Amino acid sequence: MGAAWRLRELGHENWTLYEKEGHFGGLSATFTDENGFLWDKGIHVIHSHFRYFDKFLADILGKSQYKRRRECWVKTPSNWVPYPFQNNLRYLKKDEQIECVLGLAEASYRAKKSNNFKEWILNTFGKGIAEYFMFPDNLGRWAYPLEKMDAGWIAERVSVVDFKRVLENIIFEKDDVSWGSNNLFVFPKKGGTGKIFQRAAEILKKNVKADSEIISIDAAEKNIFFKDGESDAYDYLVNTMPLDKFVRLAEGVPVFLKKASEDLLHNNVLVVCLGIDKPMKTTKNWAYFTGKDVPFFRLTFFHNFSPYIVPEGKNKKYSSLMCEVGYSRSKKIDKKNIAEECVKALISSGVLSAKDTEKIISKKVYDIPCAYPIPTLKRDASLRKIQPFLMENNIFSRGRFGAWKYEIGNMDHCFMQGVETVDKILNNKNETVWSL
Repeated sequence: MGAAWRLRELGHENWTLYEKEGHFGGLSATFTDENGFLWDKGIHVIHSHFRYFDKFLADILGKSQYKRRRECWVKTPSNWVPYPFQNNLRYLKKDEQIECVLGLAEASYRAKKSNNFKEWILNTFGKGIAEYFMFPDNLGRWAYPLEKMDAGWIAERVSVVDFKRVLENIIFEKDDVSWGSNNLFVFPKKGGTGKIFQRAAEILKKNVKADSEIISIDAAEKNIFFKDGESDAYDYLVNTMPLDKFVRLAEGVPVFLKKASEDLLHNNVLVVCLGIDKPMKTTKNWAYFTGKDVPFFRLTFFHNFSPYIVPEGKNKKYSSLMCEVGYSRSKKIDKKNIAEECVKALISSGVLSAKDTEKIISKKVYDIPCAYPIPTLKRDASLRKIQPFLMENNIFSRGRFGAWKYEIGNMDHCFMQGVETVDKILNNKNETVWSL
């Protein structure tokens, strides 16, 4: 969409955007169930690092958007703690506070090289914060061993801490919740996140085609072939399908690169959606859960994003919850009973009461087979082999899964990768978002 938007802006007409699905937006699409509840495929907190993307949102949504201040929490087995957890330790029990502070103090006064993500967590936060939050949160999210993940991707994705600041927050009982670029975010008034890309597709309609699944690519002859028997030729190809899948489908890619693509790993996420015939008296937007008996790593109070998420916009009558459950080859789950397991965990955590189960009038489970590209220890070496070959053949693989870089996988990052790819192709400008 970013590439298409930029081409339109520059007056170019000789291009086509092909979409595999019958709708636009990919994982940012929104669906309406038979009871009138709207569901995103997991939480989308729309924020931006780029003026160009800000303008795009303004052009698409105009005044039809809400501006929200993030209210995010962490639910441990014994406490609700404001996010970031490590900045708000005063909400823990006293013995837990001491354990976290002592671990942080030890980590603050030693300099150790981190060879993987697990080591980075321990070396940055200490044992207490690691065990009470960082380990369970990330294991739930990634569904992959942390010691097999690299630590170079972190950047602004994880809030690091200042020991003095942590102590001040505890002693003076201060809340410290403003960290992060998504502290303020926007959300469409109506239509969910998918409304953004639905409207964009309507504007770009002359050059976009849905229901166009690619089954093979001839990189040498610059042709793509579709499931319906159609084909098309290209001068430049901007790819957003998962990079490992693209390499498998592409003819003319050397065997050693196909082998390298096997080191690109991802997790999967089940989104359990619950529509409830009852209002929930909470202002929370979302919360991370760390309990061992809780199957989901994140809970979204979706009705607090927009009242029009629930039937007829009646958020004083209805509420909606989304539970995200990570799984992978390293972590199996019982898909058949996952909704029931999530409901039980919501009850045990105090989010729902046992009687509330009678008021669940909508229950949907969305399976996202490729949710997070995992920054494994072998990822960067694999990308440094694959991407140069593709670019030498006029193929630019970008976006959350095309680039296979979680750290530039936000909506704004992905959109801008498309914009900058067009500027690279047409005017040889350097890309600033994507790099090897």
